[in-house]
Amino acid sequence: MMNFEIKLAESDEELRGKAFVHWKTWHEAYAGIVRQEYLDKLTLAKCEEIALTWRENTLVALDRGRVVGFACYGKNDELDFGEIVALYILPAYYGTGLGQALLDAACERLTGYGRIRLDVLEKNARAIRFYEKNGFIPDGRRTESPSLGAVVIGMSRKGI
Repeated sequence: MMNFEIKLAESDEELRGKAFVHWKTWHEAYAGIVRQEYLDKLTLAKCEEIALTWRENTLVALDRGRVVGFACYGKNDELDFGEIVALYILPAYYGTGLGQALLDAACERLTGYGRIRLDVLEKNARAIRFYEKNGFIPDGRRTESPSLGAVVIGMSRKGI
């Protein structure tokens, strides 16, 4: 594994880096999987607006100070589950261990929850294999998203 720093996002600069990763990965990973008109509307400016509005629970992965991946997580105390809301890394970092490190760091922050769950596009075979390798299994949640033009499935595993 390469030497990455994983930390909570603190500065606007880090959040703008997260926004770039969000924008870039969606356009590269989801072309042909989600509606093109959705991707066309997902501009870098829109991703920056999202990142600067929802700052909390955002981990960024830095490579020599540059944001190259991120993970967002949330907690539902009422239903006793933690959730991985998003996990993306730039394609150039696939296979480096960065995705694993981000997932591990996010799950660690959800320690104590009975279940950890996430949503994934049904046609995103690479992500599904990654999550299955980490103990996540389909949990029966299945939603057709008209705006995405895709099916989203839920996966979950026992918490730690």
